[in-house]
Amino acid sequence: MKPILTLIAALLLVPSAARCADADTKTLRVFIFAGQSNMEGADSKVKDIQRFPPFAGLDMPQDKVLFSYSIGRETKQASDGWVGLQPVGKMVGPELSFARRVSQNIDAPIAIIKCAAGGTTLGGDWNPDDPSGFKLYPLALQLIQSSLAELDRKKVPYRIEGFMWHQGENDMFSKEFKPSYGKNLKNFLASWRRDLKTPGLKFYLGELCTKTIWGMDNREPMYAIRAGQKAVTDSDPLAEYIPTSHVGVEIGGGEGLHYHYGTLGQLEHGVNYADAYLRTIGKQPATARPLKVWPYAKGSPVKLFILAGHRNMEGERAFTQEIKTLPGQEALADDNGKVAFKYSLGGGYKTSHGWEPLGPAGYYDTFGPELSFGRTLQGKVPGNIAIAKFTHSGSQMNDWTPQGTAAKDRNLYPQFIAFIQESIRELEARGHPVELAGIVYHVGENEMSFGPYRSNAAKWLQSTVAKSREELALPALKWFVSQQPPTDEKGLNRIDVTANLAALAAADPAFIHLKAFNLPPQKEKLVITTAGIVQLGELLAEGCLEHR
Repeated sequence: MKPILTLIAALLLVPSAARCADADTKTLRVFIFAGQSNMEGADSKVKDIQRFPPFAGLDMPQDKVLFSYSIGRETKQASDGWVGLQPVGKMVGPELSFARRVSQNIDAPIAIIKCAAGGTTLGGDWNPDDPSGFKLYPLALQLIQSSLAELDRKKVPYRIEGFMWHQGENDMFSKEFKPSYGKNLKNFLASWRRDLKTPGLKFYLGELCTKTIWGMDNREPMYAIRAGQKAVTDSDPLAEYIPTSHVGVEIGGGEGLHYHYGTLGQLEHGVNYADAYLRTIGKQPATARPLKVWPYAKGSPVKLFILAGHRNMEGERAFTQEIKTLPGQEALADDNGKVAFKYSLGGGYKTSHGWEPLGPAGYYDTFGPELSFGRTLQGKVPGNIAIAKFTHSGSQMNDWTPQGTAAKDRNLYPQFIAFIQESIRELEARGHPVELAGIVYHVGENEMSFGPYRSNAAKWLQSTVAKSREELALPALKWFVSQQPPTDEKGLNRIDVTANLAALAAADPAFIHLKAFNLPPQKEKLVITTAGIVQLGELLAEGCLEHR
C-alpha cells in the first residue's frame, strides 16, 4: 500500500472525538476538478503564494488529502495513481485552497481527481458523444474510474461528492459551439451522472472571468457562454453557478492586462468552490459582524457617504494581515462600532447583514479604502457619518452606465441606484434625517490600460453621474472621482484620460476630480496594495473635507 493510502486507512479506522460528532466521518469524499487553462492554473507561480497572506502555506504538500491527476495537452503531467495533494509543475490550481478550506470545516477525509488541459472546448475535446482534438472526456473518465478502482482495491469507502468545472473561453470563439454551449453543457452533466452511476452528482460551474482582457474585447461572446451556463444551473437543481469575476487575475506585462487568473485568482477561486460546497452540506463558516449597539442618537441626522468602484475600491490586494505591519495603522484591523457600514461587494456576491460596524469585510481577508476613509472623516465632519459601499471588481465602467452593454447581466446601474435608495430608507426608518453627502467613486482600473475603454471612460462616467442625479432627485449631488495613474504605454499615451476627466470637473462644480498619483509604490500595474489602499482612503476623505 502506498504511504498516503496507509495514512488514509488509519484515519478511517481510528475516528477522533471530533469526527464522532458527524454522522459519517469515515467515508472518503471525492471531488472532481476539470476544465481548461483556468482550471490548470495557467500563469500561476507557486513562489508567489507567499505574497498573499490569507493563503500562506499552500505551497506545501497537504499529505492528508489524496490527489490523482492528469494535467496538460500534448505533454501531460500525471500522478499515475494517488499521491498527497501538492502543486503540480510549479503551478497553482484551485484544488489547493479548496482542500484546506473544506478540511478545516468537515471531519471526513477528502480526495481530489483533476483532469485539465488549456485551450480545449466543450463542443469538441470534452464532448461525451463524439470527442475530438485531445479527447478529454474519455481521458477524464478513465482517470476517474482507475482512481476509484484503486480505492476499491484498498477497501477504502468513498463517495463522489462534487464536480468542479471551469471552462468555456474557447467555445466562445466557435460559431458552432458558442450558441450550443448550454445544450452541450446539459448533455455533459447528464453524461457524467450516467457514466459514473451517480444520478445525484452535484456540479459547481465556475463563471468565466470578466476582469481579464477578454472581459472587455469579447463581452458578447462571454455573455453567451454565461447565459448557457446559467440556463443549465437555473434548470438543474444539482448544478450551481459559481461567480468568479470578483477574484484576482494575473497582471501582465505591457498594459498590465491578462487572460488568466494566475496565482491569487486560482487560490480565491478554490475558496469559492469550497464555500459553495460547504453551503450545500450546511457547513458554511460563519461570517456575521453584528453592529451590537446602534451608534447614533435617536432622531439625529446622518451624513451618508457612498463608496463605489471596481477592484481597488473592493481592495483586491489589500490584506488585513498586513495592516499590522503599517506603523500607526494597526487599529484599522478592528471593527469601529461608531460608524455604521453597509456593503454589496462583487455586484452582490457578498453583502452585509444589514448595517455592520466599519471594519474589514472582504471575502478573502481583504479590505478597501473605507477603513481609513471613515477614520479620517471621524471628528472632522460634524455629526454622524455612515458609509455604504457598492463595488464589482469584475466590471468595467460601461457596466455602470444607464444604457448598459450587450452583456446584459453586467448592467450594474439599476442595482447601484437601488442600493443607494435602500441605504437611505433604512436610515430614515430608524428615525434619522439623511443627507447624501456624496458618491465617492474610484474609476475603473482596466480603463486606464485598454485603448477603446480609455477613450470612452469620461463619456461613460458622465452619463452615469447625470442619470444618478436625476433618479435620486439631487441635481447638485457631489461625485468625488478618484483616478490612479493611467498605464504608461506608448500606444496608449495618445489617449489622455486624465485630461478628459479633468474637463468634466472643470465643467461641473459638483464633480471633484481627485488624482491618486502619489500612492506608495506597487509591485504590479493596475492593482493597489495594502499601504496604497490605506492612503487612498485618506486621500478620498481629504477630498470630501476640502469640498464640503
